Amino acid sequence: MRGLFSVENRVAVVIGAAGGIGRAIAELFCGLGGRVVASDIDEKGLNELVDLLSGRGCDVRGFRADITRVDDVRALVDFSLKSYGRVDVLYILPAINFRKPIERYTYEEFDRVVNVNLRGSFIALKEFLEAMKKNPEGGSVVLFSSIRHLVVEPGQSVYAATKAAIVQLARVAAAEYGKYNIRVNVIAPGVVNTPFVQQIKRDPEWYRAYAEKTILKRWADPMEIASVAVFLAMPASSYITGSVIYVDGGWTAIDGRYEPKL
Repeated sequence: MRGLFSVENRVAVVIGAAGGIGRAIAELFCGLGGRVVASDIDEKGLNELVDLLSGRGCDVRGFRADITRVDDVRALVDFSLKSYGRVDVLYILPAINFRKPIERYTYEEFDRVVNVNLRGSFIALKEFLEAMKKNPEGGSVVLFSSIRHLVVEPGQSVYAATKAAIVQLARVAAAEYGKYNIRVNVIAPGVVNTPFVQQIKRDPEWYRAYAEKTILKRWADPMEIASVAVFLAMPASSYITGSVIYVDGGWTAIDGRYEPKL
């Protein structure tokens, strides 16, 4: 039974591992006995993570790559296969956002968000699936969307659009690669305390309002997202594919505008 909830000796590639949720995934996966290739464009943060995990006795390798560059991603695939011989699990996390009204959005900003969030995810998915389909036991791919693929607010136009596209991309990938026993799923986090939300954290009213919108009345810790991501690498999740898993403290479950006194 313990084997159902194990990632021991499995090989995971974590793209976007230098901070936030990606870092938590790398730490948890290694801590449970898995092997990790950690990748990020932030070389300094990446090196710090690798040093930290190596110091804990984890089997981890670091590789700097820009998810928007095909050659970088192909080099990451080659590095991963040369390091461990296979890739069992792939996590694709990188995303950026510009919070502003549509009419103030520049076309350059539009291209940048789409290039990182959607095209970058597609490149990573395409290049790694080609390698993973050769695994006799298949594998697991986890992409990251957001509650913003479903519920929106002003200023989230391009970000929300890319996160909605990620969901459909994952569903098609699940349909195409199920015959290779590769499962593809999406995690849609709510509000998570990461460096990505510094703009919100600088505004106490904004930060508090987001906490109050959730059923649990608080923000998530990155490890609370990572735990679900790592579960999707375990045999216990073997019948989950093509799914969107909301890890949002109940944000999308309730109206949230008013709590009646019953």
